[in-house]
Amino acid sequence: MRLLASLLLLAAPFAAHAKSPLRFQVSWANPMDGRVVLVISTTGTPEPRFSISEGLNTQQMFGADAEGARSVSIDGSTLGYPRRSLDEVPAGEYYVQAVLNVYETFHRADGHAVKLPMDQGEGQHWARKPGNLYSQPVKVKIDPASADVVKIELTKTVPPIEPQADTKYIKHVRIQSKLLSEFWGRAMYLGAIVLLPDGFDEHPNTHYPVLYYQGHFSPSFNAGVGFTTEPPAGGGGGGGRGGNQNGYRFYQDWSSGRLPHMLIVDTQDANPYYDDSYAVNSANVGPYGDALTQELYPYIEKQYRGIGEPWARSLYGGSTGGWRVLALQVFYPDYFNGAWVACPDPIDFSAYSLVNLYLDKNAFYAASTWKEVPIPMERTADGKVLSVMEDAVRFELVLGTKGRSGEQFDIWQAVYSPVGEDGYPKLILDPRTGVIDHQVAEFWKEHYDLNHIMQRDWKTLGPKLVGKLHFAVGEADSYYLDRAVRLTEKFLESTKDLAKGPYYAGDFDYGPGMPHCYTGNPHVPMIVSGPTINQRLMPLMMDHMISTAPAGADTRSWRY
Repeated sequence: MRLLASLLLLAAPFAAHAKSPLRFQVSWANPMDGRVVLVISTTGTPEPRFSISEGLNTQQMFGADAEGARSVSIDGSTLGYPRRSLDEVPAGEYYVQAVLNVYETFHRADGHAVKLPMDQGEGQHWARKPGNLYSQPVKVKIDPASADVVKIELTKTVPPIEPQADTKYIKHVRIQSKLLSEFWGRAMYLGAIVLLPDGFDEHPNTHYPVLYYQGHFSPSFNAGVGFTTEPPAGGGGGGGRGGNQNGYRFYQDWSSGRLPHMLIVDTQDANPYYDDSYAVNSANVGPYGDALTQELYPYIEKQYRGIGEPWARSLYGGSTGGWRVLALQVFYPDYFNGAWVACPDPIDFSAYSLVNLYLDKNAFYAASTWKEVPIPMERTADGKVLSVMEDAVRFELVLGTKGRSGEQFDIWQAVYSPVGEDGYPKLILDPRTGVIDHQVAEFWKEHYDLNHIMQRDWKTLGPKLVGKLHFAVGEADSYYLDRAVRLTEKFLESTKDLAKGPYYAGDFDYGPGMPHCYTGNPHVPMIVSGPTINQRLMPLMMDHMISTAPAGADTRSWRY
């Protein structure tokens, strides 16, 4: 109670000093639902809408909901980031721009109607989402002490994105998902970018193993380093105009036949909450785990001659992709044969970065009898704190209420939480005070705490994971993600005790002094990014597949 009372006192000064009479009136032509983001910037280049981030170089923003409206007002009572209110914006000349992140109404199968910003092929980013409205940047004098009304008109619309073209090696897949369409009450699609092996056309009867790369949405093939036929400027194959060096090196190795002949699949599953789904079944986001393993991946394997058997499927990825990799291997242990997990999002919620969701009362402050210390969220490799939890969560709250920011904490909440009474994700913590809801945390634990689930189910799950789990993380991970990996290692190494079940027989790689995401070194096989992610991992995955293939499996025809 003492902590809660203190937090209320901390919030009181904000409420008391929010007195600026200055007002911004943002308007547009037709009634719409959405979130208006007003950006106040010290520079006009880039456009203010592209200058917002959680980093130290961000500009100022304010946010307001629009409910079937043609305008909203932003004034001294409107919450902002990084400054909380207009009162805290120094008087002066600024470039001002506003964006309306348009919401669509979904009538879900659970009976709830929710208004959310559907991805439009841009990777769930409000500033460049096709169909969103925005204003031309204008330079204006701002004085929070004045009663001026600054009128902003949204006269422009972000245009559609041109689809990517297929090439010899790269193919684009998009299918309608029956499972997701039923859940969301409208047509929903899954996509992927497929990298075909060298010699695919010349070997029409050959079937291939598949490597399922997991990560954030990317408009072009990513898989850690990209894939480009453009040599980097100034060398690496005769000039060129801006090719990615790592991606070009990968292309050279791929097209020369120096790498194992496999399919690589880069999943695209952006949705109304985020640029990817976290690849699991979720009460709020939908049955993405089943949709991937029952609809998208079988379609790809049939279309592009995958072997189509569990022994010939591997997973790899880092950060969000690292969490996805482990989740897919844990929840679908018979479907995949190996998970290379790098710098994963928290895989144990007692190490939710620096917060213990099960024991801590508050996610913003480490409390004692006399002190309340802000909890860090991001650091540099040498320990400099760049952001704290309160700051990061408020950033998302300004971008969207009800978990609709399209950002990191909100997607964790959307994926892991039960549905609230209003149809939106139940809050894991109060975004204004940081107070943790431990009932929601228990739901998270039983359904999505991957370390807990492995411990709870090891007797039956363990035999299916032996030899399949490989981890890497920097010891100075920027978001403190190494803490949850350490806890997971502690459990998995304890499986040497025969009473707990089979030994997991995997490995952990820690990068001394390395931030997010750890890139490994020439003597360590695991890597998430850098010039040789695929070059290092593919031979390891191939060897594992061959050594675990069942009798009679085709382990030769694709090794031409």
